[in-house]
Amino acid sequence: MNELEGAEREAYLTLALVPGIGAVRLQRLLARFGHPSSVLAAPAAAVAQTPTISLAAAHAIGAADRRVTERALLDLERLGGRLLLPGDAEFPGALTSIPDPPTCLFVQGSLGLLTRPIVAIVGSRDHSEYGALVCKAVARAVAALGIVVVSGMARGLDAIAHSAALDAPGTTIGVLGNGLGVIYPAANRRLYERVARDGLLVTEFPPGDRPTAGSFPRRNRLISGLARTVVVVEAAIASGALQTVACALDQGRDVLAVPGPVTSPVSAGVNRLIRDGATPLLELADLLQFYSEVARPAKAAAGVREPLGESIEGRLLNALWAGPRGAEALVEMVDAGVEKALEALSALELSGKVSQDAGGLYRSTAGGLFT
Repeated sequence: MNELEGAEREAYLTLALVPGIGAVRLQRLLARFGHPSSVLAAPAAAVAQTPTISLAAAHAIGAADRRVTERALLDLERLGGRLLLPGDAEFPGALTSIPDPPTCLFVQGSLGLLTRPIVAIVGSRDHSEYGALVCKAVARAVAALGIVVVSGMARGLDAIAHSAALDAPGTTIGVLGNGLGVIYPAANRRLYERVARDGLLVTEFPPGDRPTAGSFPRRNRLISGLARTVVVVEAAIASGALQTVACALDQGRDVLAVPGPVTSPVSAGVNRLIRDGATPLLELADLLQFYSEVARPAKAAAGVREPLGESIEGRLLNALWAGPRGAEALVEMVDAGVEKALEALSALELSGKVSQDAGGLYRSTAGGLFT
């Protein structure tokens, strides 16, 4: 579809907002009538001759209220947002080829983020301390390398992923299950404002639309559709994060899962994903293999001469990224001999990468390899 302007742009949005039309039907209508305004002006009987368009759908198109479109555009302008249509240069190409692509997008923030490498990070609303630690570490690490983190602006691990990416400092895309201007959940108000200012908000729902039970599954397909890979940190068997994984697999995206304790209900879903063939995310290199444009500079900047994690220092940091450990446990885990392990641990402590607390436990000051 070519870029539309003026009245045709408004006519297209009017059609796109008709419930149940969708991208496929809309394209068939445009192929038959040529212009959005021509579809709206056509008699219902003529519109109904279009394949997959029922007479009821044709009457719904004829009854479409253009005032709804005008109000949506005015609200969008008031919020400082933009309308993106599939023919626009800024419309993300990654979303044009997914099953059930969006007919339009309402966005607020930095559009340039849509052209950068993107990773989706999703997980449970009700997460463990371990899940929060891993989510924060992964999001912070990839964002610091210039990869954009996309998630669903929900409470829990979504919110942690967005915040950690911005703190890196990096940036993030929040995909909403409601319209711009609606903050859901209300507890995420500060995060919403921060992403709108320093990142990008994306939704296919017009400004002011409240979320419904069906809007979140639709949001999930956009989260995975925008990303090159999807990282699942924690997910119970019936978690909504697994819906995003299903979308990712339908779209041909790569999925990485963070393994968790077999006794943890919020890790049951991700552990099954790994069992069924998902790539386990054990260190940053597992993810960066899918981002060749940033993987090599990341290693060079870190001064890594051996493969990531193979030096004694790297193995020590890898052992610490999930939490503090004692010297004896670290020596055993790195399997390099007591003298070499303690020498490497002292070097890390002198460099400020590792600190020792009052109880004698060592901890990574930067989150291990995910930094």
